[in-house]
Amino acid sequence: MSKVVVLTGGVGGAKLVLGLSHIVAGADLTAIVNTGDDFRHLGLHVSPDIDTLLYTLSGKANAQQGWGREGESWAFMEALRELGGEDWFLLGDGDLALHVLRSDALARGETLSQITAGFAARWGIGTRILPMSDDPVATMLDTDEGRLAFQRYFVERRCAPAVSAIDFAGASSAVPAGGVEEAILAADAVIVAPSNPFLSVDPLLAVPAIRAALARTAAPVVAVSPLVGGQAVKGPTAKLMGELGIAVDNDAIARHYAGVIDGLLIDSGDDCGVAGLAIGRCPTLMSSLDDKVRVARAALALAEGLRP
Repeated sequence: MSKVVVLTGGVGGAKLVLGLSHIVAGADLTAIVNTGDDFRHLGLHVSPDIDTLLYTLSGKANAQQGWGREGESWAFMEALRELGGEDWFLLGDGDLALHVLRSDALARGETLSQITAGFAARWGIGTRILPMSDDPVATMLDTDEGRLAFQRYFVERRCAPAVSAIDFAGASSAVPAGGVEEAILAADAVIVAPSNPFLSVDPLLAVPAIRAALARTAAPVVAVSPLVGGQAVKGPTAKLMGELGIAVDNDAIARHYAGVIDGLLIDSGDDCGVAGLAIGRCPTLMSSLDDKVRVARAALALAEGLRP
C-alpha cells in the first residue's frame, strides 16, 4: 500500500507506528496523534503522545518503560524538589529541552504542527507526524474524586479514581491540523492503533472534521484491538471499561468504533462476534521490533483484503 494513515496515541500506538515505519516508506506513512493529553506544566507546553512518538521513531525512547528518553538524567527534578516545586509529573533533563523549545516557539506564533515537523526533521524521522489539531483540546474525566484533567488522573493519581464520564473540552470547535483531512482522504488504508479507545483515540474522533473525513474516505479503516485475552496490555483500558459499564471484550471494542471501522485485528486467541465486521487475527502483543512489524503487516493485510 502506498499511503497509510494511522490514528495513534500513547505507548501502544507508538509501537505500531514503529512497525509500520519499517514497511511503509517515509512520508507515505502519516501518524495523526492525540493531543487531548497536552497540558501546561510549570509554564511549559507538554505534548506527551507526540513526544513518545518522536522518541520512539528516532530511537531515543526508554526501551524498558516505552516513554521518556533512554539514559535520561534528573538534575532538574532534584533541584525542583529542593525548592518545593510540584514533582508529580517527571521532566527529565533531555525531555525538558523539547518542552522549552516547543513553548518558546508557540509563544512566537508557530503552530504545534510546525514545531512537531521541525523536531522530526532534526531527528531524521521520515514518517509524517501530525497533531490531530493545532487548537487546544483537553481530555477531562468525571471521577469519584471530582472532575480531573487527564494528566492529574493518569499520572498524579495513577488512574486510581473511578471514572463515570469522559469529555473532550474544545473538541467540538477544533479544526484538524493542516494535512490531517487530506491524508485521510488520500489514504489507501487507515489504521487505528491499539491505543486506549476512550482516552487516546476518542479525542481524535471528537474533532468533527476528523470523524467526517473517516466517513468519507474510500480507504478501509482497520482498528487493532488493545485487548489480549480480555485484558489491556498496558494502561487503564480494562479498568476504565468496567467503570463505564462496558464489557471488557472485543465485541465492545468493535461496537465502540461502529460507524468508523471496517475491520478489527484481534489477538490469535481471542474472538469477536460482531456481525458485518471483517476480523483479522495474529499475535498482537508487541515486545520486540519483529512483533511490531508482524502486527503492522497483519493490519495492512486486513485492510488490503477490504479494498474494492
